[in-house]
Amino acid sequence: MQDQKAAIEWRDRDVPVSTRFDDPYYSLENGLEESRHVFLAGNALPERFRDDFHIAELGFGTGLNLLMAFASWRDSGVKGRLRYTTFEAFPLSRDEMKRAQAAFGVPEKLVNELDALWGNTCFNLPDLQFEMVTGDARRTLPLWKGQADAWFLDGFSPAKNPELWEETLIHQVGVHTAPSGTAATYTAAGHVRRALQAAGFEVTRVPGFGRKRHMTRALRT
Repeated sequence: MQDQKAAIEWRDRDVPVSTRFDDPYYSLENGLEESRHVFLAGNALPERFRDDFHIAELGFGTGLNLLMAFASWRDSGVKGRLRYTTFEAFPLSRDEMKRAQAAFGVPEKLVNELDALWGNTCFNLPDLQFEMVTGDARRTLPLWKGQADAWFLDGFSPAKNPELWEETLIHQVGVHTAPSGTAATYTAAGHVRRALQAAGFEVTRVPGFGRKRHMTRALRT
């Protein structure tokens, strides 16, 4: 049976790097700002937030995207609850997540509030419903009953983790996207954009973050 634990090593001021995929978990330039640029702006958030807005994600990693999105949700002042579902094959341990998050600059109050909850596959706060679906997303996503308003496609590089960018999996992303829902990813690889188009998205290549020239935004039509 394949080991489901994350395999990481720490480089350059506590940056976690996956030894399984030989890829860092977030941008070495500024992980938090990249997440805001790619996943918030790429999905037109927080402007689209409303009660029960549902974000889904491929690749939970360090939890950076959840922290970033939840902070934005609270800052937006929208009343109600944010739903967040993430699919992760190789979860980091609670201690590994905390070590990585220390470099993000996320509000300390929010980090402390979620600190005791890391390691749980689901938890509820008055304004957040969280679920982590563990295992290979190629098997777990087709079984999921939900539909997302916005997708964060945040697997490791398509060149190093091609399984998370297969056309059949991207098709399932389309199936599990609400009408007029969106998706965003840091990659502008041609086969990923074509897979999104085949899955029913209108795809746009837009400026990426930092040294990445382009990224991808997609609208479910």
